[in-house]
Amino acid sequence: MRCWLRIFATVHAATDFWFWAFWILAALTMFAGNLGALVQSNIKRLLAYSSIAHAGYILVAMAAVTTAKNADSGLDPGAAYAARALLPVELFAGLCGRLHDRSDLGGQGERYINTDDFAGLGTRQPFAAAALSVFLLSLLGLPITAGFFGKLYIFTAAIKSKLIWLAILMAINSIIGAYYYLRVIIVMYMHEYKGNVPADAPASLSPTAAMVVIVTVLATLYLGLAPNHILGIVLDPT
Repeated sequence: MRCWLRIFATVHAATDFWFWAFWILAALTMFAGNLGALVQSNIKRLLAYSSIAHAGYILVAMAAVTTAKNADSGLDPGAAYAARALLPVELFAGLCGRLHDRSDLGGQGERYINTDDFAGLGTRQPFAAAALSVFLLSLLGLPITAGFFGKLYIFTAAIKSKLIWLAILMAINSIIGAYYYLRVIIVMYMHEYKGNVPADAPASLSPTAAMVVIVTVLATLYLGLAPNHILGIVLDPT
Protein backbone atom coordinates (compact mmCIF):
# COMPACT_ATOMS: atom_id res chain seq x y z
CA MET A 1 0.00 0.00 0.00
CA ARG A 2 2.91 2.38 0.69
CA CYS A 3 4.03 1.88 -2.91
CA TRP A 4 0.59 2.82 -4.22
CA LEU A 5 0.49 5.85 -1.97
CA ARG A 6 3.87 6.99 -3.28
CA ILE A 7 2.81 6.50 -6.88
CA PHE A 8 -0.42 8.46 -6.56
CA ALA A 9 1.23 11.17 -4.47
CA THR A 10 4.31 11.76 -6.62
CA VAL A 11 3.70 10.66 -10.21
CA HIS A 12 2.29 13.64 -12.08
CA ALA A 13 0.34 11.59 -14.62
CA ALA A 14 -1.26 9.49 -11.89
CA THR A 15 -2.23 12.60 -9.96
CA ASP A 16 -3.85 14.27 -12.95
CA PHE A 17 -5.70 11.21 -14.17
CA TRP A 18 -6.88 9.61 -10.94
CA PHE A 19 -7.98 12.53 -8.78
CA TRP A 20 -11.48 12.95 -10.24
CA ALA A 21 -11.87 9.21 -10.71
CA PHE A 22 -11.26 8.67 -6.98
CA TRP A 23 -13.45 11.67 -6.04
CA ILE A 24 -16.46 10.50 -8.06
CA LEU A 25 -16.06 6.83 -7.15
CA ALA A 26 -15.73 7.71 -3.46
CA ALA A 27 -18.97 9.69 -3.47
CA LEU A 28 -20.91 7.09 -5.45
CA THR A 29 -19.58 4.16 -3.45
CA MET A 30 -20.29 5.74 -0.06
CA PHE A 31 -23.87 6.57 -0.96
CA ALA A 32 -24.50 3.25 -2.74
CA GLY A 33 -23.23 1.28 0.24
CA ASN A 34 -24.93 3.26 2.99
CA LEU A 35 -28.27 3.73 1.24
CA GLY A 36 -28.27 0.06 0.33
CA ALA A 37 -27.57 -0.94 3.95
CA LEU A 38 -30.22 1.45 5.20
CA VAL A 39 -33.09 -0.60 3.72
CA GLN A 40 -31.79 -4.06 4.65
CA SER A 41 -33.38 -6.26 7.28
CA ASN A 42 -30.97 -9.14 6.69
CA ILE A 43 -27.82 -8.67 8.79
CA LYS A 44 -25.47 -10.25 6.26
CA ARG A 45 -26.72 -8.07 3.42
CA LEU A 46 -26.56 -5.03 5.69
CA LEU A 47 -22.91 -5.72 6.48
CA ALA A 48 -22.15 -6.43 2.83
CA TYR A 49 -23.45 -3.01 1.83
CA SER A 50 -21.55 -1.53 4.78
CA SER A 51 -18.36 -2.96 3.30
CA ILE A 52 -19.11 -1.16 0.06
CA ALA A 53 -19.50 2.09 2.00
CA HIS A 54 -16.14 1.56 3.69
CA ALA A 55 -14.53 1.02 0.31
CA GLY A 56 -15.84 4.48 -0.48
CA TYR A 57 -14.13 5.89 2.62
CA ILE A 58 -10.86 4.35 1.47
CA LEU A 59 -11.34 6.05 -1.90
CA VAL A 60 -11.67 9.38 -0.08
CA ALA A 61 -8.19 8.76 1.34
CA MET A 62 -6.89 7.89 -2.12
CA ALA A 63 -8.37 11.10 -3.51
CA ALA A 64 -6.52 13.00 -0.80
CA VAL A 65 -3.29 11.25 -1.74
CA THR A 66 -3.56 12.46 -5.35
CA THR A 67 -3.58 16.09 -4.19
CA ALA A 68 0.02 15.84 -2.95
CA LYS A 69 2.13 18.48 -4.66
CA ASN A 70 5.70 17.97 -3.55
CA ALA A 71 7.27 14.86 -5.01
CA ASP A 72 10.72 15.62 -3.57
CA SER A 73 9.77 15.77 0.10
CA GLY A 74 7.34 12.85 0.07
CA LEU A 75 3.71 13.03 1.13
CA ASP A 76 2.17 16.41 1.91
CA PRO A 77 0.18 16.79 5.18
CA GLY A 78 -3.11 15.68 3.64
CA ALA A 79 -1.57 12.67 1.94
CA ALA A 80 0.32 11.77 5.11
CA TYR A 81 -2.97 11.60 7.04
CA ALA A 82 -4.40 9.51 4.21
CA ALA A 83 -1.53 7.07 4.61
CA ARG A 84 -2.32 6.78 8.32
CA ALA A 85 -6.00 6.36 7.54
CA LEU A 86 -5.72 3.44 5.16
CA LEU A 87 -4.01 1.08 7.56
CA PRO A 88 -6.61 1.08 10.40
CA VAL A 89 -9.45 0.83 7.89
CA GLU A 90 -7.83 -2.07 6.02
CA LEU A 91 -6.83 -3.95 9.16
CA PHE A 92 -10.25 -3.43 10.70
CA ALA A 93 -11.97 -4.58 7.52
CA GLY A 94 -9.97 -7.80 7.73
CA LEU A 95 -10.65 -8.28 11.43
CA CYS A 96 -14.39 -7.79 10.92
CA GLY A 97 -14.63 -10.38 8.19
CA ARG A 98 -16.10 -12.54 10.93
CA LEU A 99 -19.20 -10.35 10.91
CA HIS A 100 -20.13 -11.63 7.48
CA ASP A 101 -20.43 -15.20 8.73
CA ARG A 102 -23.29 -15.30 11.18
CA SER A 103 -23.80 -19.08 10.96
CA ASP A 104 -22.98 -19.42 14.67
CA LEU A 105 -26.02 -17.34 15.56
CA GLY A 106 -28.19 -18.02 12.55
CA GLY A 107 -28.73 -21.71 13.03
CA GLN A 108 -28.70 -24.37 10.33
CA GLY A 109 -28.86 -22.80 6.90
CA GLU A 110 -28.49 -19.34 8.46
CA ARG A 111 -32.27 -18.96 8.70
CA TYR A 112 -32.28 -16.56 11.63
CA ILE A 113 -30.19 -13.59 10.52
CA ASN A 114 -32.84 -10.93 10.06
CA THR A 115 -32.72 -7.93 12.37
CA ASP A 116 -35.80 -9.09 14.29
CA ASP A 117 -34.08 -12.42 15.02
CA PHE A 118 -31.54 -10.52 17.13
CA ALA A 119 -34.22 -9.14 19.46
CA GLY A 120 -33.27 -9.77 23.08
CA LEU A 121 -29.82 -11.12 22.11
CA GLY A 122 -28.31 -9.03 24.91
CA THR A 123 -30.18 -11.24 27.38
CA ARG A 124 -30.05 -14.55 25.51
CA GLN A 125 -26.39 -14.36 24.46
CA PRO A 126 -24.72 -11.44 26.27
CA PHE A 127 -21.20 -12.26 25.06
CA ALA A 128 -22.20 -12.45 21.39
CA ALA A 129 -24.29 -9.29 21.69
CA ALA A 130 -21.46 -7.37 23.37
CA ALA A 131 -18.93 -8.46 20.74
CA LEU A 132 -21.26 -7.59 17.88
CA SER A 133 -21.90 -4.20 19.48
CA VAL A 134 -18.14 -3.49 19.61
CA PHE A 135 -17.81 -4.35 15.92
CA LEU A 136 -20.79 -2.23 14.92
CA LEU A 137 -19.62 0.74 16.99
CA SER A 138 -16.21 0.48 15.38
CA LEU A 139 -17.78 0.43 11.94
CA LEU A 140 -19.68 3.52 13.07
CA GLY A 141 -16.41 5.16 14.13
CA LEU A 142 -16.89 5.40 17.89
CA PRO A 143 -13.81 6.56 19.87
CA ILE A 144 -11.51 3.89 21.40
CA THR A 145 -12.22 1.58 18.46
CA ALA A 146 -10.18 0.95 15.32
CA GLY A 147 -12.84 2.43 13.11
CA PHE A 148 -12.66 5.80 14.89
CA PHE A 149 -9.04 6.48 13.98
CA GLY A 150 -9.51 5.21 10.44
CA LYS A 151 -12.36 7.62 9.79
CA LEU A 152 -10.70 10.44 11.73
CA TYR A 153 -7.54 10.24 9.64
CA ILE A 154 -9.52 10.04 6.41
CA PHE A 155 -11.64 13.05 7.35
CA THR A 156 -8.55 15.01 8.39
CA ALA A 157 -6.79 14.05 5.16
CA ALA A 158 -9.74 15.33 3.13
CA ILE A 159 -9.81 18.63 5.04
CA LYS A 160 -6.04 19.19 4.82
CA SER A 161 -6.16 18.39 1.12
CA LYS A 162 -8.96 20.96 0.72
CA LEU A 163 -11.47 18.33 -0.38
CA ILE A 164 -14.18 20.08 1.61
CA TRP A 165 -17.17 18.79 -0.34
CA LEU A 166 -15.89 15.23 -0.21
CA ALA A 167 -15.42 15.59 3.56
CA ILE A 168 -19.01 16.86 3.85
CA LEU A 169 -20.30 13.88 1.85
CA MET A 170 -18.31 11.56 4.10
CA ALA A 171 -19.84 13.16 7.19
CA ILE A 172 -23.34 12.75 5.74
CA ASN A 173 -22.67 9.10 5.01
CA SER A 174 -21.33 8.54 8.51
CA ILE A 175 -24.64 9.85 9.87
CA ILE A 176 -26.54 7.49 7.57
CA GLY A 177 -24.38 4.61 8.75
CA ALA A 178 -25.00 5.49 12.39
CA TYR A 179 -28.71 4.87 11.89
CA TYR A 180 -28.50 1.28 10.73
CA TYR A 181 -25.61 0.30 13.03
CA LEU A 182 -27.38 1.64 16.10
CA ARG A 183 -30.64 0.08 14.92
CA VAL A 184 -29.14 -3.40 15.29
CA ILE A 185 -27.78 -2.59 18.77
CA ILE A 186 -31.15 -1.20 19.85
CA VAL A 187 -32.87 -4.38 18.67
CA MET A 188 -30.42 -6.56 20.62
CA TYR A 189 -30.76 -4.68 23.90
CA MET A 190 -34.08 -2.86 23.88
CA HIS A 191 -36.45 -5.17 21.99
CA GLU A 192 -37.95 -8.11 23.79
CA TYR A 193 -37.33 -11.65 22.63
CA LYS A 194 -40.57 -13.04 21.23
CA GLY A 195 -39.51 -16.61 20.65
CA ASN A 196 -39.11 -16.06 16.92
CA VAL A 197 -35.83 -18.03 16.88
CA PRO A 198 -36.66 -21.76 17.22
CA ALA A 199 -34.79 -24.23 19.35
CA ASP A 200 -32.50 -25.45 16.55
CA ALA A 201 -30.68 -22.10 16.59
CA PRO A 202 -27.53 -22.43 18.73
CA ALA A 203 -27.71 -21.13 22.28
CA SER A 204 -24.11 -19.86 22.25
CA LEU A 205 -21.06 -19.52 20.06
CA SER A 206 -18.88 -22.55 19.47
CA PRO A 207 -15.51 -22.53 21.30
CA THR A 208 -13.63 -21.85 18.08
CA ALA A 209 -15.96 -19.03 17.09
CA ALA A 210 -15.78 -17.58 20.60
CA MET A 211 -11.98 -17.54 20.46
CA VAL A 212 -12.00 -15.81 17.06
CA VAL A 213 -14.47 -13.23 18.33
CA ILE A 214 -12.42 -12.55 21.49
CA VAL A 215 -9.23 -12.00 19.48
CA THR A 216 -11.08 -9.76 17.03
CA VAL A 217 -12.65 -7.66 19.79
CA LEU A 218 -9.28 -7.23 21.52
CA ALA A 219 -7.61 -6.27 18.24
CA THR A 220 -10.39 -3.79 17.46
CA LEU A 221 -9.98 -2.11 20.85
CA TYR A 222 -6.17 -2.23 20.71
CA LEU A 223 -6.13 -0.53 17.33
CA GLY A 224 -8.46 2.10 18.76
CA LEU A 225 -6.54 2.71 21.98
CA ALA A 226 -2.98 2.50 20.65
CA PRO A 227 -3.02 2.93 16.85
CA ASN A 228 0.38 4.63 16.72
CA HIS A 229 2.17 1.43 17.74
CA ILE A 230 1.17 -0.30 14.51
CA LEU A 231 1.17 2.84 12.38
CA GLY A 232 4.73 3.61 13.44
CA ILE A 233 5.92 0.21 12.32
CA VAL A 234 4.16 0.25 8.96
CA LEU A 235 4.85 3.89 8.08
CA ASP A 236 8.48 3.87 9.20
CA PRO A 237 10.46 4.71 6.06
CA THR A 238 13.32 2.48 7.20
